[in-house]
Amino acid sequence: MKFCKKYQEYMQGQQKELPGVGLKNLKKILKKCRTDLESHQELDGSPPAAQHCPHHCPVCDGTFFPSLLKEMSAVVGCFNERAQKLLELHLASGVRKYFMWFKGKLKGNHVALMQEGKDLVTYALINAIAVQKILKKYDKIHYSNQGQAFRSQARSMHIEILQSPWLCELMAFHINLRKTKIKSKKKVPALFEGCSLTFDDDDKPSLSCELFDSVKLDIDLTCSICLDTVFDPVSLTCGHIFCHMCACSAASVSIVDGLKSAEPKEKCPLCRQAGVYEGAVHLEELNILLSQSCSKYWEERMQSERVERVRQAKQHWEYQCQAFVGI
Repeated sequence: MKFCKKYQEYMQGQQKELPGVGLKNLKKILKKCRTDLESHQELDGSPPAAQHCPHHCPVCDGTFFPSLLKEMSAVVGCFNERAQKLLELHLASGVRKYFMWFKGKLKGNHVALMQEGKDLVTYALINAIAVQKILKKYDKIHYSNQGQAFRSQARSMHIEILQSPWLCELMAFHINLRKTKIKSKKKVPALFEGCSLTFDDDDKPSLSCELFDSVKLDIDLTCSICLDTVFDPVSLTCGHIFCHMCACSAASVSIVDGLKSAEPKEKCPLCRQAGVYEGAVHLEELNILLSQSCSKYWEERMQSERVERVRQAKQHWEYQCQAFVGI
């Protein structure tokens, strides 16, 4: 079965209508552009490889890329919103959890929670593959790399779904629930196969997931600032993951003030994008996973960071007191 047909069947089979990538419409746009190019080639008498889509193609610039940009933005927005609500529900406790169950009109059991997680992961991955395939088709037709350039632009705009921190959180969520399953010996459905926390020869961890259609996703869990396993991890809006304290240091803010107080001009230490700290996401599920999988390292790191946190807190309140009394 061709992917386009598989994708259409998946989207039509959803109980609730969800935003998606209009593959059929985008293919029609590409077909029109290819027809126009072929007609020009016949008039010019030039071979196919000699002609390619110009930088200001009215078909691509005016229709294809704007349509795909709008659809990608809608997909990632829907995914982020639903994933955030799901994970908030899983991490909630006591009365708040039951209130959220009632408000969300979900059944109060873990099976419903896990099924929602499975559906979200599938939704994210199948749309990521759809975008990848249509851009690959674009480059093939136009003998160009504008499709890949558009994908880089989408990453800088934070609408690449594989870049979403909530996908990383759902992968950690899956592994945490799988561990719960082993302990309780209850028969519960797996979210998706092939997702695991792996360690290399230097004991550096990474999240890996074997996706359908021969796609593999790997997320490095080594902080590029301290060069150690991420502790109390946060994901910036550009998708890069750091220790919370390391990110605060890079943003020139204290641990007390937090990343929300960072100046818009502050840049990601890796990709150098500005304005990536305000929307940073604290990766709670990943934090739970790493604290259980690297317990010895976690305890050592907690002891060392406690001293630094106390120092920064003391410095912060001393400054506040001095400012209050006008010293």
